[in-house]
Amino acid sequence: MNNSNKVRPEYRSEYRAELVHVPEVIRRSSGIIINSRRYKSFLFSSDVATIMYSDADVVLAVYPYSPHPAIIKALSDVAPVPLAAGVGGGVTQGKRSETIAGFADAYGCLAVVLNSAVNAETVRAVYEAVDIPIIYTVISKHMEIDEHIEAGVSILNISGGRETNEIVRTFRERYPDIPIIATGGKTDEQILKTIEAGANGISYTPPTTQKVFQENMEKYRQELRTDALEEG
Repeated sequence: MNNSNKVRPEYRSEYRAELVHVPEVIRRSSGIIINSRRYKSFLFSSDVATIMYSDADVVLAVYPYSPHPAIIKALSDVAPVPLAAGVGGGVTQGKRSETIAGFADAYGCLAVVLNSAVNAETVRAVYEAVDIPIIYTVISKHMEIDEHIEAGVSILNISGGRETNEIVRTFRERYPDIPIIATGGKTDEQILKTIEAGANGISYTPPTTQKVFQENMEKYRQELRTDALEEG
């Protein structure tokens, strides 16, 4: 009997032993198909080292500053997977968002992301400027987004902290066919509940580089202590 179809070949460089792994349970989600490719895990990070060493399907490059084409280009150069780039929010709207979105499209981004503060006019301007999906961030179940969807929003990105699952359920009932990405929490159980609430993809926030540094330094110190005791 030929079992070759059950084999899962894998290669990993010795220098990539400490990859940032997204939780395996995310693979249970349906995923979102964009231009015939399915995406399930979205890494919420703009740290180039973390992005380089992650196994996520997509990088969700949203940061708490005004978007800039140079940042999008830098992240696009580093990311080994497609990028969904933030292009607008509170301060950055209108023509500025439209221009930055055009750069994101030109740099090969998978999608652009607009946060909850943008108006429908900005969504429409971005929609007319790009040939990639618009992801719109939802932070409350009380948000009215019909105008945003009519203006060109294709995917919802739900980020509501402890209320995320309730928000996902609410918007899944309102819009049964729209793709939803949502923050899944820190445990497998929390992520599964988010998927069951109606999320098609999960955004994952990785450990900070500072935390990884601290863990690695403590490991090295422990190894030195062990070596010293053995030599003594």
